[in-house]
Amino acid sequence: MFLLVGLGNPGPRYALNRHNVGFLAVDAVHRRHGFGPWRQKFSAEIAEGTLGGERTILVKPLTYMNESGRSVGEIVRFHKLAPGDVVVIHDELDLPPGKVRMKVGGGHGGHNGLRSLTAHIGDAYRRLRIGIGHPGDKAMVHTYVLHDFAKSDAAWVDPLLDAIAADAPLLAEGKDQTFANRLHLALSPPKGEGGEPRPPRPPKPKVEAAASVATGNDAADAPAPASSSEQVSPAKGPFAALAKFVRGSGG
Repeated sequence: MFLLVGLGNPGPRYALNRHNVGFLAVDAVHRRHGFGPWRQKFSAEIAEGTLGGERTILVKPLTYMNESGRSVGEIVRFHKLAPGDVVVIHDELDLPPGKVRMKVGGGHGGHNGLRSLTAHIGDAYRRLRIGIGHPGDKAMVHTYVLHDFAKSDAAWVDPLLDAIAADAPLLAEGKDQTFANRLHLALSPPKGEGGEPRPPRPPKPKVEAAASVATGNDAADAPAPASSSEQVSPAKGPFAALAKFVRGSGG
């Protein structure tokens, strides 16, 4: 069995935050590979299906970021899984926007979700780190990660989510390096005549995700007010369907 965990905070108000890119990635895998419906169990939203011939459970903890490990720990113990059977997708401040790295084990780097996971299942789980960039000032990190993606981020988020979803079976097969190479190739500018990079094609608005329903109290990662200049446009871009849902919900 394989566990694919996306980290984020539940509820419409957080759905488009940079901190929620793990939820967005898992939603993309869910759509692409015909998983069963989301249901609530183990203090999480889970969906079951198959990737690379392996029975797979997709997980979006409903415990908020700081307590992500409590939910994942319950699932790992119930199914008697090893940390190596778990891949966690999370945002990474120390990578430039759109850059990704696969990693096994190591520290949490100040990420509260990883800190919680390590406390509950140890540190030997596998990680897909998705770069969101750094605001440049440590004092701004909290506000930065809890703001919505900027409009300009749409150019890399949409193709990245597509590539993660397309090649997710490689993770279930344990082929982490091949998976990472596929993502790199998918996001590299294609070469035109004379070896010059061709301009990238505009991303297709493909995201169709229903936001999770919050079941806890106030978020452990408290919200920050989003400015209109930072928010993804609800009219176009990779989050169009989700943005429309969130704005229409009043969340």
